[in-house]
Amino acid sequence: MAALWFLSALFLAVSLCSLYLTGASVALLLPPLLLLLLLLVPVVWSRRRRGRGRSRRSVCVLVMGDLGRSPRMLYHTLSLARHGFSVTAVGYPGAKPHKDVLNNDKIKIVYLTEVKTATNFGPKIFQYGVKVVVQTLQICYVLLRIDPPSYMLLQNPPGLPAIAVVWAVCLLRGSKFIIDWHNYGYTIMGLTHGDHHLIVLIAKWYEHFFGKLSDSNLCVTEAMREDLNTNWNIKAITLYDTPSPIFKETPLELQHKLFKKLAKDFVPFRTRIESVPSNLEQTAFTELNVNTGDVSYVQGRPALLMSSTSWTEDEDFSILLKALDEYEGLITAGMKLPSLVCAITGKGPLKEFYSHVIEKMHFKYVDICTPWLEAEDYPVLLGSGDLGVCLHKSSSGLDLPMKVVDMFGCRLPVCALDFQCLPELVKHEENGLIFKNARELTEQLKLLFTDFHNERNKLGIFKRNLKEAKMVQWDENWDDIVLPLLPASD
Repeated sequence: MAALWFLSALFLAVSLCSLYLTGASVALLLPPLLLLLLLLVPVVWSRRRRGRGRSRRSVCVLVMGDLGRSPRMLYHTLSLARHGFSVTAVGYPGAKPHKDVLNNDKIKIVYLTEVKTATNFGPKIFQYGVKVVVQTLQICYVLLRIDPPSYMLLQNPPGLPAIAVVWAVCLLRGSKFIIDWHNYGYTIMGLTHGDHHLIVLIAKWYEHFFGKLSDSNLCVTEAMREDLNTNWNIKAITLYDTPSPIFKETPLELQHKLFKKLAKDFVPFRTRIESVPSNLEQTAFTELNVNTGDVSYVQGRPALLMSSTSWTEDEDFSILLKALDEYEGLITAGMKLPSLVCAITGKGPLKEFYSHVIEKMHFKYVDICTPWLEAEDYPVLLGSGDLGVCLHKSSSGLDLPMKVVDMFGCRLPVCALDFQCLPELVKHEENGLIFKNARELTEQLKLLFTDFHNERNKLGIFKRNLKEAKMVQWDENWDDIVLPLLPASD
């Protein structure tokens, strides 16, 4: 077996070098990749023979990204385990998954090693080709080591090279292949490289060609379902993101505990009163009477504005920063509005850039912090907020932001940046507001935070609408839509 892998890797390396020296298209990688899969047939055949007679009520859930930051796929994982499936969740390490995943005996996590380009020379397209080949070897190795699953469920994007590799492994191992379409990978790549870049064109062809080979397909919006059907000839079922039960309004006592914890590292969460009475334990938002144990809001507290991001090109945070600057100006000019604490959670490639921008902004009435929260703390903070802001603009116009779903689960109204299918989720003037630019967002912040402590204001109306709305929970939705795709095969 070791010799087989060595010969395969050697052949691929030679192919890559030839590509670089000749300047040929990366599409020529397909022959060596197919050869690799053919070479693996004997290995797979032997493993399938050893696996006969064993229960195959199992599923492999694969994410070519940070597993802990892939909530929808982790919800799939928990739902599968709840119905008795043994689940192998495969992805990259990073954020720690929620304890419900970590403590479930039916769930096994297999981490991939993050691939960093092994060469510092050559054009980016060559370096990207190296990464694709290494990931192909890596995925094959991991998927052929686990017990043969009944189903393989893959998140797309990212799907290059995973779609073709998982399809081939499913073919060889007798597994059913399901793709969960969250977006189109080539449109995300287009944000960085441009729509007509060679890498983007190859990725688009790749998704179109190999995406049709799956046995079943899920997607996140009706608009995407229609697009897959019309332009890709792929029949998909819409599974809307719905909030997990962990996303709910946070009791005041729990809010205080989290604010106290965050205050150790983030100044905006600390009390703003210089002399706090000895019987009180205060944060910027809450106070605990140590004699009675009662928790209440601090009089004249700031409003808590929440946003969550992966700090990528499909979210323009300059819009929010400009709106906050204009909001500061409104208070300075004498308008009666509450001071703001804006907490932006998440990790990603553009976080450092925006952190430097934020450091240069000097406000008196607005504080901005960018905490990275543990999985258990994120829903607690979200459920403590007064208003959510979403800057997701969708590279395809066909996906919906999961963060807004979580906010609605916490009964948190949202101001969201407009794009094609957003009205499938955000109902303007009902559960939030939709804006197109920083000026409109500023006006919405002014509208919602006017008369802030009056529950009958516009913000209070949106909160009541969210509380009264019948919100379908993930488990109920999943059981109706996904479970029928997974007949037991014991």
